[in-house]
Amino acid sequence: MLIAQLSDPHLTTGLLAAEPAAGLHRALGRVLALRPRPDCVVISGDLADHGQPDEYAALREVIGSFPLPVHLTTGNHDDRESLLDAFGGTPWLGGGFSAYYHVDHEAASVVVLDSLVPGSDGGQLGEEQLGWLDGVLAGRPEVPAVIFLHHPPVAVGIPVADSIRLADGDALAEVIGRHRHVVRVGAGHLHRPVTTAYAGTVLTVAPSTWKQSTLTMSADEQIGWVDEPTAFLLHSVEAAGCVTHTVQVSHSAGQTCGF
Repeated sequence: MLIAQLSDPHLTTGLLAAEPAAGLHRALGRVLALRPRPDCVVISGDLADHGQPDEYAALREVIGSFPLPVHLTTGNHDDRESLLDAFGGTPWLGGGFSAYYHVDHEAASVVVLDSLVPGSDGGQLGEEQLGWLDGVLAGRPEVPAVIFLHHPPVAVGIPVADSIRLADGDALAEVIGRHRHVVRVGAGHLHRPVTTAYAGTVLTVAPSTWKQSTLTMSADEQIGWVDEPTAFLLHSVEAAGCVTHTVQVSHSAGQTCGF
């Protein structure tokens, strides 16, 4: 199974709307140009820049005619209620009315977590959601599982970003550690590609489809924006594990495809 993980499009409206929307549209076009095409797309949070209803309407305009399944994830820039109002009950949220859900594809279980904490840049899952995750993972132990959330659950060596990571990453690791069929954990939030070992599997952080952040590894420096390629991750899931490729978009020599 092939899963394209896009992240942090930060769609908005008004004078600043064009660049984020174009970035997401180009990335989705690049997804469609892949051969074979992915089985689904996951967008791992910060779907909107301010969590406003008109921003989710703009997102629906971009993904509404997209021919592959798309699974949406909350980020700290999102608003849970506005997202559920716009997409609740649709396949984009697994057909339900919760921001955390799972979709059982034939070859893999795709599990989407909701790490949004209103009013905070950091994230948390909470005991209820972690208990739900434990039960979901126990339900299909014979099939590979891939987990997606916005906030990285461990420190990655970028102090400013590490201060706003997932607060209960250790508790999440305990749950995942009980289920050896979790072959990948995918996050966003950093606007940078990062890979590290986590909970007996691998954590991969996707870059942004909009703009990338600086690699700021000193605590006394501010994170800024840098002119690096937009990109997404392509997870190739097999029974024995998962291989992840980085697919460049804005600086890519590959073709893109309209939809």
